[in-house]
Amino acid sequence: MIESYQVKFDGFEGPLDLLLHLIKQYEIDIYDIPVALITTQYLEYIETMQKLDLNVASEYLVMAATLLAIKSEMLLPNSEIIEEDDYEEDDPRAELVARLIEYRKYKEAAEQLKEIEGEEKESFTRSPEILEDIKKIKPPIKENAASVYDMLQAMQNVFNRKKWNRPITTTIEKTEIPIQQRMEEVLEIVELSENGVPFDALFPYYSKPHIIITFMAMLELMKQNLIYCEQERTFDRLILYRWR
Repeated sequence: MIESYQVKFDGFEGPLDLLLHLIKQYEIDIYDIPVALITTQYLEYIETMQKLDLNVASEYLVMAATLLAIKSEMLLPNSEIIEEDDYEEDDPRAELVARLIEYRKYKEAAEQLKEIEGEEKESFTRSPEILEDIKKIKPPIKENAASVYDMLQAMQNVFNRKKWNRPITTTIEKTEIPIQQRMEEVLEIVELSENGVPFDALFPYYSKPHIIITFMAMLELMKQNLIYCEQERTFDRLILYRWR
């Protein structure tokens, strides 16, 4: 059994955020959401979170139930789908679409406020930073930086590949890897590679505990601004780099 270790990561912002990620990823028209596709992909993310022993908030499960209910309603023979701005109450997706649009507005406004805040911080001089605090300064966001959802999808691929090659070991291991030790190992591997390390290369073992602790170590290293993850294009493999 894996030692309980919780990582709070800013990327998990709730089910609406995950749905917007899927809509952007699959280039879906938000007014004409293919519920069957979105539901399947959403449930795969939830399954991956559960495999990683992440605490899946109840709001994610409520949204899963909502998507399944909408999917079932749309399968009814007399269900009429209204497109674009002609949404009416009889469209099962209408309420969800309205929530997503509202959430997207708030998210965009929040991002604009962050940009303004960042510009204001650079508009006046201040005393030099203490050297010990330099590593605490958050580095600039990379253009192709992968989100936590991209990492979860990469984990889906890891689990699927391990399952296809050989069943993942889930038995209790005699020697468990401390999170700090695995963080040091991952950091050393990434640091020694100038061209970056492929995400899946950090999961060489068929042990579920090892897979989980490695993922947690990666999240914690990213949280501490020691490594970052990039993805050239959607669905491309993820590459991890050391902040230099």
